[in-house]
Amino acid sequence: MAPPRAYWKGSLKLSLVTCPVVLYPAATSVEKTKFHMINRETGNRLKQQMVDAETGDIVEKEQKGRGYEISKGEYVEIEKEELEAVQIESNHTIDIDNFVPRDEIDRRYLNNPYYIAPDGKAGADAFAVIRDAMKDKDRVALARIVLTNREHIIAIEPLGKGLLGTTLRFPYEVRDEEDYFDDIKSPKISKDMIDLAVHILDSKASHFDPSKFKDEYETALKTLVKRKAAGKPVKVVEKEEKPDNVINLMDALKASLKGGKGKSTKRASSSRPHVARKRPAKKAARSSARHRKAS
Repeated sequence: MAPPRAYWKGSLKLSLVTCPVVLYPAATSVEKTKFHMINRETGNRLKQQMVDAETGDIVEKEQKGRGYEISKGEYVEIEKEELEAVQIESNHTIDIDNFVPRDEIDRRYLNNPYYIAPDGKAGADAFAVIRDAMKDKDRVALARIVLTNREHIIAIEPLGKGLLGTTLRFPYEVRDEEDYFDDIKSPKISKDMIDLAVHILDSKASHFDPSKFKDEYETALKTLVKRKAAGKPVKVVEKEEKPDNVINLMDALKASLKGGKGKSTKRASSSRPHVARKRPAKKAARSSARHRKAS
């Protein structure tokens, strides 16, 4: 098997200690099923064209430019040379600025992961020293790196024999949770309910094991493509209707603890405000009539 192609090459620098390193993307979407747009009549693949939003005319390559919308429908054009002037040229160095406790890093800032490995034998000793020192103090390095003409902050931590580098989002890229949580009510919950919920959590206690993650949709897509390519019929499954009734929260907790689903016929009392209404019979009848007409 050929060695993977490095995404970035340069040096990892800690004060006066420098070692050559390479970066490899730690995640990939190569295995995901992807589709192309095709012409149903010819079976040929389609290609996209840029069209003027106002005139509808096709815009040729030499006519394309970049513009920033300063007001509705008004753009300031940015030339390629002007854009290049503000881009940061990489010095191919990962400059470590400081080290922080691992648990202080807000997970919302985590972006793209990369594997960092020594580039050749020359810097293997320096690489090991930096890695093992971080492992000993359980610290994460915060460094700066230039990728695709933009400077990024990257968090670096030991991972096996190498290092894991994860680019971090800038504060302006992370939304404030208060904008979404301020309107959440704070109802009074009884201790019995909390205790039941805790029992459910305990009964489902486990350990993080990504090998158990199953992408059911991806599996279904692969099966669909395989059957279609083989000329086999594909059965369309009708979606099941969700239950109309809502049961009492305490009953739901008790049923969950027992592994049951509760009785769908049990209605909420007047003290239970969330009661779903059944679908009107007329609507269902109209749907059936439309189906017969279409047939």
